[in-house]
Amino acid sequence: MSDDHALKDALPALVVLSGAGISAESGLRTFRDSGGLWEGHRVEDVASPEGWRRDPAGVLDFYNQRRRDVLKARPNAAHLGIASLERRYAVTVITQNIDDLHERAGSTRVLHLHGEILRMRSSLDPGLTYPVTDDIRLGDRAEDGSQLRPSVVWFSEPVPLISEAASITRAADVVVVIGTSLLVYPAAGLLEAADPRARVYVIDKTIPLVREPGRIHPIEMPATAGVEKLLEWLMPVED
Repeated sequence: MSDDHALKDALPALVVLSGAGISAESGLRTFRDSGGLWEGHRVEDVASPEGWRRDPAGVLDFYNQRRRDVLKARPNAAHLGIASLERRYAVTVITQNIDDLHERAGSTRVLHLHGEILRMRSSLDPGLTYPVTDDIRLGDRAEDGSQLRPSVVWFSEPVPLISEAASITRAADVVVVIGTSLLVYPAAGLLEAADPRARVYVIDKTIPLVREPGRIHPIEMPATAGVEKLLEWLMPVED
């Protein structure tokens, strides 16, 4: 084992569960709004196997635009603040977002529950994936001959990394939930997996009633302001 790995293993384990709220401040809407729409599209039309079967060209166009948006976006202060936690903690980011803003901010351990917009995959084999920064078009084929599609998890599809995410969360000393509701799965389920002794911080503009006020510390702020407050608590300036 390298000295760097040994040092990281000796640090307190901190898990960040992030959702759309953190990327919103970079100009990205990564999930559906209250009207059931995603960038003006019905979620069922662009984020489900049924929508893909009905209109693969339309689905590809939708994700091609999302990919362009992600490539133009920049990490914000919340992403950068989370990356800075690695100076004192062994940090794993478990994100519902399909963008790469955590990685570009400097986070070194990122688990994408819902896939990655900068990867594409075989329509037949979820494990056959490739990096992509350009558009995916009808007729673009994987090695197995199938049409390439975005490597993202659609509604009604299994979330293959959820067990790994639960295991990581279970071992955490500190859990930070940011930009995702405590009432929505999989974030809600992962929080339930956390050790009862773990400290939990929840950052969101609107936080539902907290059932465990002694254990869960709410920070009812947007992501950037909330992470700034979090850093004051978790990384106080040394004298």
